[in-house]
Amino acid sequence: QVQLVESGGGLVQAGGSLRLSCAASRRTLRTDAMGWFRQAPGKERDFVAVISWTGDSTYYADSVKGRFTISGDNAKNTVYLQMDSLKPEDTAVYYCAAGSYSTRAYRYDAWGQGTQVTVSS
Repeated sequence: QVQLVESGGGLVQAGGSLRLSCAASRRTLRTDAMGWFRQAPGKERDFVAVISWTGDSTYYADSVKGRFTISGDNAKNTVYLQMDSLKPEDTAVYYCAAGSYSTRAYRYDAWGQGTQVTVSS
């Protein structure tokens, strides 16, 4: 089973930046993309960004477009999420996932444990 290990979460002031990393133990033949989702307390898990395994396609939620950048390193089976101009509403647990190129959580087969991102006002 593929295991995803996340890092990079923390506490940051509004307007600041964080870079999240997620390393997969291996890539499976079923993995077409890697994505990021987030979930605030009492809220649903929402799509943030996705990148195709080839790296030639990316897609972002409207709420983060222009502020967040997703990238990957195939040799390391790792995906990154660069978060700039952070806002308090970005506060959530962030999850990386491997699976299909989609905005839907159910299209992903493997998930990380989540990393907390807290943005103070």
